Amino acid sequence: MRTGRDERDLWTRLARVDVTRAFLVVLVVAVVAMFLPGRFGGALLILIAAAAGALSALTWRVQPPATRALRLLVLLVVLVIAITKLR
Repeated sequence: MRTGRDERDLWTRLARVDVTRAFLVVLVVAVVAMFLPGRFGGALLILIAAAAGALSALTWRVQPPATRALRLLVLLVVLVIAITKLR
């Protein structure tokens, strides 16, 4: 069972992540997923979209409306590509 302290530790660790490095890692994984054949690439893209969606949901209140719209657009594009690859 998690305690309040464990949650604070998680947020502290996430706050220390280098934004540029995190972006590049996700970008590389997404590009690899787009080139993987059919179901493998689609499943990986769905996982990326789920993780990004969860992170966006957690930070939704502190994001300006323009950032919210851009995040939703990116999630939608990733999901469309994933569904296309799964067909």
